[in-house]
Amino acid sequence: MSTEAGNDARLNFRLSGNVKALIAEAASTVGQSLTEFAVASLVRSAREVIQEDLQTRLTNRDRTRFISLLDAVDARPNKALKTAARRYKRRLG
Repeated sequence: MSTEAGNDARLNFRLSGNVKALIAEAASTVGQSLTEFAVASLVRSAREVIQEDLQTRLTNRDRTRFISLLDAVDARPNKALKTAARRYKRRLG
């Protein structure tokens, strides 16, 4: 992970010596400093949490209801949708 220029924020926390030693060993294993490893791990974890939060999860009942509502709509493709479908098919070959 590359660091951005102008780092001006700090994050301070306390942890046990055993935890710090474990993190230091992992950092050394991948050839990073303790700080580089910690920052990269925190950023990766934060992105995963945010991505997970952005996803919508449906129960089987909700999914079935959603699909049935889509199927109930009597919508026919308009000209723009037909054009887009043809363009998509051409791109796929």
